[in-house]
Amino acid sequence: MNPTAIVDALGYPAAGLGILIESAGVPFPGEALLLAAAAWAAARHHSIVLVILFGFLGSVAGADIGYYLGRRGGRPFVERFGHLFRIRPEHIARAELFFARHGDKAVLAARFILGLRTWGSMLAGMAHMPFWRFQLLSALGGLAWATAVGVAGYLLGSNLSLITTVIRDVGIGGLVVVVVIVVIAVLARRRAARP
Repeated sequence: MNPTAIVDALGYPAAGLGILIESAGVPFPGEALLLAAAAWAAARHHSIVLVILFGFLGSVAGADIGYYLGRRGGRPFVERFGHLFRIRPEHIARAELFFARHGDKAVLAARFILGLRTWGSMLAGMAHMPFWRFQLLSALGGLAWATAVGVAGYLLGSNLSLITTVIRDVGIGGLVVVVVIVVIAVLARRRAARP
């Protein structure tokens, strides 16, 4: 189903639904749904604050479900159902090693990394990270993610006519070239700012 159709049908709660499903451990386009909800809010002059709030609540609730499944089921649970999502035992082993080294940072940054967003909470539960610490880091990461993605989607929705005009005039290839140039300029500026 198209993310825009889901948002049209559900309204604000759609912003949290996708990330709730994804954070619980099911591969699902949660980010696309939040972007669509934010663009929907901009196009219809609705509240971006409510979109971000629902995205945040969905991310925290989904992460708690994933944490619980990982803590209660552990590695046997993930191995049993991992084949449905093409996750092999060696993938799980590498993820566990990564999480053992970077657990706190992984939970905090998990929202922004595809794959880790889906499995990060479950790995935290499997590693028996204290729930209060997991909850704090998950909430901070979820709030930052929901705000960043929500604002990006809102700006996209507010400028939809401009974006459509640019794409029509320069084409997709021209748009890709412009985006690549902007990314290179930003990376060069950051690199020059480093000592």
